Amino acid sequence: MQISGNTILITGGTSGIGRGLAEAFHRLGNRVIIAGRRQSRLVEVTAANPGMLGFHLDVRDPEAIGAFAARIREEAPELNVLVNNAGISRPEDLTAEAADLSISRQIVETNIMSVLHMTAALLPMLKTRPKATIITTTSGLAFVPRNNFPTYCASKAFLHSWLQSLRVQLRGSSVEVLELIPPYVQTELSGQHQLTNPRAMPLADYIEEVMRLLAASTPLPGGEILVERVKGERWAERDGTYLTRFAAFNAAD
Repeated sequence: MQISGNTILITGGTSGIGRGLAEAFHRLGNRVIIAGRRQSRLVEVTAANPGMLGFHLDVRDPEAIGAFAARIREEAPELNVLVNNAGISRPEDLTAEAADLSISRQIVETNIMSVLHMTAALLPMLKTRPKATIITTTSGLAFVPRNNFPTYCASKAFLHSWLQSLRVQLRGSSVEVLELIPPYVQTELSGQHQLTNPRAMPLADYIEEVMRLLAASTPLPGGEILVERVKGERWAERDGTYLTRFAAFNAAD
């Protein structure tokens, strides 16, 4: 992927990994558009990064995505990079007598369906660009899941499989398909405790390593953006460490 001279759309770009990527790409001179649900956050981030654009969007609304894509075609016809980063994570207890499937539904709609809708809406446009990239954020938990976040982990495993198919279908086109696979990073994804958890990778360190990988002249194996800290989970089955890692991730408190 070329890391400068792009017009880049990042969903979920007002916090965490999305904001980190947006600011890193912005510093490199790219035209960056962030999308998010919270208008106050859009104002905050764009004010801190003059020239960055913020568009309001609820990715769970398919009709809103259609209108949003039309706006992008009108206001940013040169768009050549889509970063599907919007996502939510919620704990769930599948053994509860009255399981709340509304949480599962929200995760599926946000983490899976929004990615499918956004990609389908913008792919015809991206295919007209001489060099285009789709980056989608999954997780190390797609490969070694935690029992208390079952739908979140499964949603990321779904995306990993779906991206492999998309990559093959776009083989021979101008569109590169990359998968961003973060480890446990200090963000607000699962709550304030994650933001300051010393076991999580500092966000700035994660973004710096990701940008180095993207800037490298060598291709990313399998189209996967893997920092060192997540390789243990990604290759657990191959390396014969899956059962040990799974047990560690799911040890009783």
